[in-house]
Amino acid sequence: MMEKANIFNRLKKGEIISSNDQEAYKMREASFATKALLLQMNQSSNSDEIREFLSKITASEIHKSVTVFTPFHINYGKHTKIGKNVFINFDCVFLDLGGINIEDDVLIAPKVSLISEGHPINPKERHSLIPKPIHIKKNAWIGANATILQGVTIGENSIVAAGSVVSKDVPNNTIVGGTPAKIIKTI
Repeated sequence: MMEKANIFNRLKKGEIISSNDQEAYKMREASFATKALLLQMNQSSNSDEIREFLSKITASEIHKSVTVFTPFHINYGKHTKIGKNVFINFDCVFLDLGGINIEDDVLIAPKVSLISEGHPINPKERHSLIPKPIHIKKNAWIGANATILQGVTIGENSIVAAGSVVSKDVPNNTIVGGTPAKIIKTI
């Protein structure tokens, strides 16, 4: 008999997690463990130390070319992958249970939110969690206070204008803006 995959593997595969799932408590436990590391990371002004904490949080090596300005907020961490030469500015929020993949050379401005999780529309199921990954491709630039919603891919070299809410994929070499974000022009 096959053993059921743990809740984090199920989330990574995109399984909707019911609020009464027997393992749901593990998401909160993991979030508080991450919060303990974030408290230390956000008190540091040493870039090497910040990368070291972020490596622990993401359970992956964060390359020395990555810069993160704290404070930084993430709810889990282990479903986030960050490429080389990535810059993440102050006050960013990553909800990564659904997965966040940031490729090389990406610029993320202050107060950007990457939200890879959502909830069902049906009120009776509202407390369930719907995970869908976010993928930000090479050399993209996410403007200040933009929000990227679950399941969205931002194309290579693309720009998300400040204050935008992105709910649909952005093609390569495209500038989008607004709420909801619409194509402004091709680069």
